[in-house]
Amino acid sequence: MKVDAVFEGGGIRGIAFAGAIQAMEEEGVEWQRLAGTSAGAVTAALLAGGYKSHEIRKLLQELDFSKLLGRTILHRVPVIGSLLELFIHLGFYKNNYLGEWLDVLLAEKGIQTFADLPKEKLKIIASDISNGQMLILPDDLDRYGMLPGDVKISTAVTMSASMPFFFRPVIWKAKNGRKSYILDGGLLSNFPIWIFDTDGEPRFPTFGFHFVKDQIDADAVIPTPVHLFVNIFKTMFQAHDLRHLNEGTRERTIQIPTGDITATDFELSDDEIEYLYQSGYSSAKKFLANWDFEAHKANRRERKN
Repeated sequence: MKVDAVFEGGGIRGIAFAGAIQAMEEEGVEWQRLAGTSAGAVTAALLAGGYKSHEIRKLLQELDFSKLLGRTILHRVPVIGSLLELFIHLGFYKNNYLGEWLDVLLAEKGIQTFADLPKEKLKIIASDISNGQMLILPDDLDRYGMLPGDVKISTAVTMSASMPFFFRPVIWKAKNGRKSYILDGGLLSNFPIWIFDTDGEPRFPTFGFHFVKDQIDADAVIPTPVHLFVNIFKTMFQAHDLRHLNEGTRERTIQIPTGDITATDFELSDDEIEYLYQSGYSSAKKFLANWDFEAHKANRRERKN
C-alpha cells in the first residue's frame, strides 16, 4: 500500500513514531511523500532518506537525548545563567546537536540538501517570525531567492524543532540578503495533515501520526521566570494534542497515547522509551486493522456534497 504521511511535532515523544513505522512496514506500507513538524520533521527526514524502522529505533536508542539541550558555560549559574542565555540569544539552549546528528545520518545515505531527494518527497514546516509567515520547505524557498540545493535538510529540521524560548531561533540569511528568525513549525501548524490534500480524489491515502493526552500537565508551583517560560510552552504544546480533530482528519489519523510524557521531557528512562515505542506500534496496528481507503474516499465525497 502506497501512503503519504504527516508526522506531528511533539518533542521527545517522537520516539513513538519509530514503533508506528515498524507496524506500517510489517503491513507493506510504501512511503510516497512525507511531511512533519519538529520531532515529526526528524522522522520524515529519516524516512525520506531511506532509513527503515529498525534503523531508526537503533539510532534513537543510541542517541544521548541530554545533548539535545545545548548547554553553555552560563548554565552553570542556576537561574541567572538561563535568563542571560534567553536575553542574549533569545533561547535557553543551543539546538546545534540535532542538526549535526541528522547531517551525519543523511550523509551516510548520500543526502545533504533537498535537491538530493525526489521532488515533493519531503516537506518540513517551520515558522518565520520575522515575516509572520508559515514556512514550508522547500516549497517556499523562492520567497528567499533560494533553490532546493541551497538548503540542508538538517538545517530545515533544526528550524522546525526550535521551540520558542526553549531553544535559540535559527537566524537564517537568505541569498536575497534578508535575515529571518525561524522557530518551531508548531507555532503555526503542529499537525499539517492538510499539506498533501487536493480538490480531486487522492491517489494515495494520507496518514497522520498524532499524539494524544487526556489532560494538560503543568507545574503547580512556578518559583522563577525560567519555570514560567517552561510551563508556558509545556502548556502550549500539550494543548496542540488536545485540540479537536474533525471527522475527516480523525479517520485517517493514527492517534498515539503518550501517558504523562510531554514534549519537553528530555531525560527519559528506558521504560519510558519502550512505552512510547510500543504505544506507537500498537496504535498503528489497531488503525490499520480498521482502515478502508475506499470507504474513506466515499466519506470524503459525501462531505463535499
